[in-house]
Amino acid sequence: MAITRRHLLQSGAIAAIAPALEKAAGVPAIDQAQAQTGSDEPAWRHALSLFGDVKYPADFQRFDYVDPNAPKGGVARMISIGTFDNLNIAVMGVKGNIAPAATMIYETLMARSLDEVATEYGLLAESVSHPDDFSWVIYRLRKEARWHDGSPVTADDVIFSIDTLKKQSPFYASYYRHVAKAEKVGERDVKFSFDSSGNRELPSIVGELVVLPKLWWEGTDSQGRKRDVSATTLEKPMGSAPYRIKQFDPGRSVVLERVKDYWGASVPAQIGQSNFDELHFEFFRDNLVALEAFKADQADWIAENSAKQWATAYDFPAVTDKRVVKEEFPINDSGRMQAFAFNIRRERFKDARLRRAFNYAFDFEEMNKQLFYGQYKRISSYFEGTELASSGLPQGQELQVLEAVRDKVPPEVFTTPYTNPVGGNPEAVRANLREAMKLLKDAGFQFRDQKLFDSAGKQISIEILVQDPPSERIALFYKPSLERIGVTASVRAVDSTQYENRLRNFDFDMIIQVWGESLSPGNEQREFWGSQAADQMGSQNVVGIKNPAVDELINQVIFAKDRASLVAATKALDRVLLWNFYVVPQFTYPYVRYARWDRFSHAEPLPKYGHSGLPSLWWWDVEKAARIGKS
Repeated sequence: MAITRRHLLQSGAIAAIAPALEKAAGVPAIDQAQAQTGSDEPAWRHALSLFGDVKYPADFQRFDYVDPNAPKGGVARMISIGTFDNLNIAVMGVKGNIAPAATMIYETLMARSLDEVATEYGLLAESVSHPDDFSWVIYRLRKEARWHDGSPVTADDVIFSIDTLKKQSPFYASYYRHVAKAEKVGERDVKFSFDSSGNRELPSIVGELVVLPKLWWEGTDSQGRKRDVSATTLEKPMGSAPYRIKQFDPGRSVVLERVKDYWGASVPAQIGQSNFDELHFEFFRDNLVALEAFKADQADWIAENSAKQWATAYDFPAVTDKRVVKEEFPINDSGRMQAFAFNIRRERFKDARLRRAFNYAFDFEEMNKQLFYGQYKRISSYFEGTELASSGLPQGQELQVLEAVRDKVPPEVFTTPYTNPVGGNPEAVRANLREAMKLLKDAGFQFRDQKLFDSAGKQISIEILVQDPPSERIALFYKPSLERIGVTASVRAVDSTQYENRLRNFDFDMIIQVWGESLSPGNEQREFWGSQAADQMGSQNVVGIKNPAVDELINQVIFAKDRASLVAATKALDRVLLWNFYVVPQFTYPYVRYARWDRFSHAEPLPKYGHSGLPSLWWWDVEKAARIGKS
């Protein structure tokens, strides 16, 4: 299951889900619901959980981690890095640069619970029903659900949304590829039929569907021009969420305002949330400029992704006198792979021995010391920070899964635990470089005048494409190491628009890429590593992986019948990806870092799987704001 449940995959790190696993050992919720009805017909239910019971009963009033009496009001000013020229999320990742705020004006059928794993409760939908074989699902819309103009959210809107998103977006086309048909089967009921049975994730991922207003998109704008859902737009779209777009300055800022007569204010999954009257998003092209704006009190909080900045750049008076608070929030809801990613569509990267040599050339330990103040750890799994990460040698159920693809995977999968080379001192670095040179020679590469050539006599040169100064700094640190194994390396920094265009067209040699992973992986794995996605423009299979063993293991993940099977299949997939050396793993940190002006409060404690909870679980604190001064 994609980790956002909204519209943008987020990156994460260390996760701990033992309590959820204990819960998963209980009776599946669908069985409970059927027992209550005493019928063989699929029961209507208020929530879905992938592997187990749900925490909150059908008559629950709110989530435990919110304050139902949270005050409404105030303004929260946030920072966005980059720019935007599009407010149409249907073509996100394909055309233009979407303003992240544009994703916040729409609702989904279900809302994610932040204190449970892979569990959703009704939002636009009041109830859901599916059979034991997961061959279809029906969602029943709330009769009170409304668009911002007061018109009802209809079954036609839901059908229009899934058809449109699958048609316009490679990501959604892959994510919802098994939804064979969506049809209206009642006044407020939509049935989604799947192309096969047994995929227990499909009802839940349909619950994540972003619902768009059909009549609005099929209508005309204020100038009488027919709208086009396949094109970018800077017309303010109509949504159904607690916020709508109030105003914007293209490429510079977006202001959302709270909808005072929001239809879902009393929906249990919305109580105590969306408390600010306005959310302001200011766009900056550069992280350092954004930090200076924050210091000048032009933004209320900033997410800091740079270890160096966190260690050195927050020594200013407002921090000293505690008007600005520095906080780190644990990441418990996801894992991640962050890496130098090869484009193996290009001939020079097709040999796994060359790719592995690149890993031997990467001295993470020295980079961590020089650039990151020793704060990071090396990533050694595509599911780093979760129980899904492989380690040691495969055993038990994982070994059984791998036996089915033994003839399609590197033999080391069965014989050698995967580890990254360790540097950090001259002796270790020299040993790693010797190993890299041996791999290259065994693969037929030749060295002449300290340059690397392939067997056809073509010099090996690469360009590392980056889009921001922190990435450029990392790439520039790596460059001399590559040159020590004869690779001519250059670093090309481009703006976000150029970067997105080149990325969606796979026009690069190597990039720095992040894949966020949920605690319950599923269909999105096809989008990340599946053969079909390798040739889809804009897909997240940026590496270009076309591997039958990987495809088979992805299916094992998707069609896992229980949590144990899911964990085993995911570990097997992880191991095979690692031993193909599709990337050079980088580093991770188990927290998100925030600095904020101390004008806000939240209920205690924050939910385990909600990171910081900003901005939805926080509110404007009048007393705190008065104490430090209102901007």
